[in-house]
Amino acid sequence: MSSIPIISQKLGAIPGPQEVPFIKPDVKSNGSFGDTLKEFINDVNDMQITAGDKTMKFATGEIKDLHEVMAAAEEAGISLMLLMELRNKALDGYKELMRTPV
Repeated sequence: MSSIPIISQKLGAIPGPQEVPFIKPDVKSNGSFGDTLKEFINDVNDMQITAGDKTMKFATGEIKDLHEVMAAAEEAGISLMLLMELRNKALDGYKELMRTPV
């Protein structure tokens, strides 16, 4: 006997794929992949600068909310990690392309 009906009764209705709302990503440009990548790099750089500025302002006492400073630093750190992973995947793809025989 399957326990799936019992589990689904306890959990309630499990949303199917048609019930999940689609959120359109905020696309800034209709340009090429290179343009999009440049924008992403600039955004990551801006986040790093903002996080550094907020850290300095917290150290000097201009900002009292530690949560705001930590959130900006985490956002910048995660964005930088994503950028590094994109770079690594692009390099792996390039190396694989160079290994393919002509």
